[in-house]
Amino acid sequence: MSALGPLPRFAALPLAGLLAGLLSGCGNPAPAEQAGPPPRPVQVVEAKLQPLEADTTFVGVIRARREIDLSFQVGGKVSQRLVEVGDRVTTGQAVAKLDPKDLALQLESAEAEFAAATANLNQTTAEDTRYRTLTQRGFASNADLDRKSVAKEEAVGRLERAKRSLDLARNQRAYADLAAGVDGVVISTSVEPGQVVTSGQSVVRIALLEGKEAAVALPETALAAARAGTATVTLWADPGRVYRAHLRELSPQADATSRTYTARFTLDDPDDRVALGMTATVTLRAPGTVDVARLPLSAVFDRGAGPRVFVVEAGTNALEARPVQIAGYTSDEALISSGVAAGDKVVAMGAQTLEPGRAVRTVAAAR
Repeated sequence: MSALGPLPRFAALPLAGLLAGLLSGCGNPAPAEQAGPPPRPVQVVEAKLQPLEADTTFVGVIRARREIDLSFQVGGKVSQRLVEVGDRVTTGQAVAKLDPKDLALQLESAEAEFAAATANLNQTTAEDTRYRTLTQRGFASNADLDRKSVAKEEAVGRLERAKRSLDLARNQRAYADLAAGVDGVVISTSVEPGQVVTSGQSVVRIALLEGKEAAVALPETALAAARAGTATVTLWADPGRVYRAHLRELSPQADATSRTYTARFTLDDPDDRVALGMTATVTLRAPGTVDVARLPLSAVFDRGAGPRVFVVEAGTNALEARPVQIAGYTSDEALISSGVAAGDKVVAMGAQTLEPGRAVRTVAAAR
């Protein structure tokens, strides 16, 4: 009990509440102290990889690696053409036929000549045998025997010639049917039924499907890149698909009119989307060219441990100080050859005032 007397009951209640509040506040921090600093807004650019040296592009056409012209081995009038452009053919399939009448007559003539030569040989052989017997008995002279022997030898030669002529006539009769010697697709026809053709004249052109190439015309300034660099092919019909290719053939002499060199680049992995005759773009990259990310100069900082940039982590939006390798500079950009990947969000400004791990809020920078 105080010297002033007992305290009123209503005065003790506020004091007890105050003490309880102070004691409870010592264990848990205030909500403002738990939250930490808010995310800082930063301007970022998305890294895009581009070749350090500009690539060169040329427009060409998709062609088959091998194209074969089919032609008759004998002349005559075309009676049938059995294929059209775009048809697929297999080995041994007939594609055109000649009128066989004249060839059949030649075959019959050769057969008749062979029969006559055979009969002549039989006759001369019999006479030679008879005269040998007569000569031995003294009823014929040696001169008569020599004449019969020579006649027999001539008959043997005649029969041999007749046999060769008969084989040739049979072959020519078979040549009236023009067959494909390979599997492929018909890309052009040059004769019509009723047309008279000569031996060796092109009738049908077939493209083999074993390989596809892009044929382009190159200026002389691109020859070094074509020989030693890398090549890729894209189609106008499907520009998002890139095909790796390599140089297979380069003309040793420039065209007299265009002063360009014909080059053929074989596609390494063509698929069914690559059709013959499609327009293609061949991109040549010079040897030794690397891909770089072009970033603003203000994105790079160095605090004594080498050049670095701040990359915003995708999941946490926290800053990561990432070491980079610089391939060169332009008036307003740094060319980063390693350290960032395509699609990374890199802080474009204010890197000197930031710290790793700081949470940020990204704003796209104008470029």
